[in-house]
Amino acid sequence: MTEDLRAAATRHTAGLQAPEGLLLAEAGGIGFACARAPTPYVHALYRPLLCLVLQGAKDVTSGMQTWSFKAGETLIVGTDLAVSGRVRQASPTAPYLAVALDIDLQLLRELMSEIAARSPPQPVARVAVAETQVAVQDCVARLVRLVDTPDALAVLRPSILRELHYWLLRGPHGPMLRQLSLPDSHAARISRAVALLRADYARPLPVGRLAEAAGMSVSSFHAHFKAVTSLSPLQFQKRLRLVEARRRLHGERVAISEAAFDVGY
Repeated sequence: MTEDLRAAATRHTAGLQAPEGLLLAEAGGIGFACARAPTPYVHALYRPLLCLVLQGAKDVTSGMQTWSFKAGETLIVGTDLAVSGRVRQASPTAPYLAVALDIDLQLLRELMSEIAARSPPQPVARVAVAETQVAVQDCVARLVRLVDTPDALAVLRPSILRELHYWLLRGPHGPMLRQLSLPDSHAARISRAVALLRADYARPLPVGRLAEAAGMSVSSFHAHFKAVTSLSPLQFQKRLRLVEARRRLHGERVAISEAAFDVGY
């Protein structure tokens, strides 16, 4: 199963180029990553996601915290989060390979109501690393196998994703995900403001409008936004613009001035 996932990550990133050395591709809603050498730290903005490392190792830093994860381990991110990441272990003969999928917080909420899962009473982490669950890897492998048959993927993907999220709730990351996915949690409220920023990052957005979307006062919103994402709202929007400009420069090969203009600079 792991060999099949490694082969898929290698195949989907073949022929790509990236100045930082980390090749990224997407197919069927699944992200594939490959690096044939260690890379420098690069800024990124994570959505709630899971990342299965198939080979090599990577470090991700947010604020004062660093998470290191390697082959056979899974990174779980439960909120929108500003990070800097680097591939720590990779070589031409044993490249860094990983597969990533978004976590659907709404689907987690639906499952929580069905299985009567309780959220922990105490605050939990936003990010966790643990040994990859066999059941989770099996779900991911089945999704990857369906990428080349779009008709089958369209029909079977919802049920496989539902199963995947069930195992996440039942696994070692379950308590974290249960609390972060609560509709009235600070993380869930901030995610509504982040959705506005992602949808309209090229234009200035009044903080009052973002706070209203989160259902918070402006002062409370500022504090909770930084606690959840590690950045202020303005810093987060600037990071969004930089990430999008970099994607356009390297993915669409547009001029620097055009990319800067399109993202609001």
